[in-house]
Amino acid sequence: PFRIDQIPMDDDATYALLQSGETTNVFQLESSGMRELLGRLAPDKFEDVIAVLALYRPGPLGSGMVDMFCQRKHGEEETEYPHESLTDILEETYGVIVYQEQVMQIAQEMAGYSLGGADLLRRAMGKKKASEMDKQKAIFIEGATGRGHSREKAEEVFDLMAYFAGYGFNKSHSAAYALITYQTA
Repeated sequence: PFRIDQIPMDDDATYALLQSGETTNVFQLESSGMRELLGRLAPDKFEDVIAVLALYRPGPLGSGMVDMFCQRKHGEEETEYPHESLTDILEETYGVIVYQEQVMQIAQEMAGYSLGGADLLRRAMGKKKASEMDKQKAIFIEGATGRGHSREKAEEVFDLMAYFAGYGFNKSHSAAYALITYQTA
């Protein structure tokens, strides 16, 4: 008998369907724009399904994030990391900050933020309130320089996080939807 919890997460036929873009009746993948993105991104692992759901939104589509993600995934653009200490955090997204959780992890790794402090940073970046952003930038730079990073690198990484955080999506939400999407496919 069929059991949805026993569907293999590495099913070649499922990924072939997703790559084809013939997903009119697949949860979250029905729109023509999403079907076009599936063809470009060509998901071949579950992490790609999570990413496609986080990336298919006006901010990432308009900012160049989606193009960068696709080009890096397919080796058309070199994957670069803002700092080598962030490789583990950004490897699954080809050096692109896609998820809010990545912003929090970068703050913890590079500037020594506590989990609670990193969440405050994530919220401030999402709201883009200038006074709070200035306060957080000072905290981030102080923490990063205290951990041996140059002020220039700290500012560069903070500005990169602030840019992408405005578009960042909650990975856990995207992952839950991606599981239903994959199971539907």
